[in-house]
Amino acid sequence: MAHRQSAPDATRRSERSRRAIYEAALALVTEVGYPKTTIEGIAARAGVGKQTIYRWWPSKADVVLEAFLDLSGQAAEAAGQEPYTVPDTGDLAADLKLVLRATVDELRDPAFEAPSRALAAEGVVNEELGRRFVAQLLEPQLRLYADRLRSAQEAGDVRADVDPRIALELFVSPLAQRWLQYTGPISYEYTDTLVDYALNGLAPR
Repeated sequence: MAHRQSAPDATRRSERSRRAIYEAALALVTEVGYPKTTIEGIAARAGVGKQTIYRWWPSKADVVLEAFLDLSGQAAEAAGQEPYTVPDTGDLAADLKLVLRATVDELRDPAFEAPSRALAAEGVVNEELGRRFVAQLLEPQLRLYADRLRSAQEAGDVRADVDPRIALELFVSPLAQRWLQYTGPISYEYTDTLVDYALNGLAPR
């Protein structure tokens, strides 16, 4: 009796190709920068045809941003966290410090840092990419910070007249600036202090 050969698993093959494309896109952005990264280059590096990429994504920006979202999700999973979550334990300071410490770990991870810097830098001069970077990568996280601050307002831990969207910038923006412009080291101690200053203010008590 002839041995029956099983049919190729198209789903598994597609997932392998997708992962190879993600890795190729991020590697090229890191090595040559976003402007010099091309669909042709990504396809060649991933070992797939150009049409495979165009079947799944309409543009280079879509490939790179989705690859970066996937990388962020993997980093969160490796740290034992859900992507884009801010816990609500009832202790606002502890919750914010926990998330910002995880952000420090991510920003110091070479696999994350290099493509993140490349995308952030290109987003400054490429308005379309910059807007998509903010909309797809930053805004979902910022909304969750704002939601956590609103829940703290409801619990009476934050003044009712505080605008959560502005308040979150007191600890998120300084970290981003220090990381992007190398104005100082980023550490757990630094982000813990940002939270303390933001929640307690600077005036003597």
